[in-house]
Amino acid sequence: MSVGVLALQGDIQEHSAALLRLGVRPVEVRLPKHLAQVERLIIPGGESTTIGRLLALYDLIEPLRSRAGRDLAIWGTCAGAILLARSVLDTKTGGQPVLELMDMAVRRNAYGSQLDSFEQPLAMPVLGEAPLPGVFIRAPQIETIGPQVTALATLPNGAIVAAQQGRLLATTFHPELTGDDRVHRYFLAL
Repeated sequence: MSVGVLALQGDIQEHSAALLRLGVRPVEVRLPKHLAQVERLIIPGGESTTIGRLLALYDLIEPLRSRAGRDLAIWGTCAGAILLARSVLDTKTGGQPVLELMDMAVRRNAYGSQLDSFEQPLAMPVLGEAPLPGVFIRAPQIETIGPQVTALATLPNGAIVAAQQGRLLATTFHPELTGDDRVHRYFLAL
């Protein structure tokens, strides 16, 4: 199995380390030729506007759209979840390039600034009974999902923080920053 980590900006090393712990050697994806080598791709957390602009600059948007969910499973964490969304509900983004792959609307920085970052244990039944550590750093929130999207985890207030549409997975938190590799394992099984 070949797994790529989009290596344009963000938590590249953290996702790579999690994959290595699971015995998977990641491919750093920077160009379409790298993308052609992988069956799965993680779009890491980082700055979504920057990642979106770099996706456009390096001609990765169309190759991603053409393969997404078919012969390419994709997981977006935090900024990656924003990039996967069909709609970004934030007037400050002003034309931010997004992939528009998952039928969901996302709000950037939904919980406030960096100072408002938090940790919250999460129930994610597809991973078993034990709570999952949720690390939220300037996190987005999934505001709405379409009929083909399944909510996988929510905060106690009902806010959706993980969703899946076929072979597309989005988490608004950072599993790569914890020692818990269950979400990575789940993604590898898609």
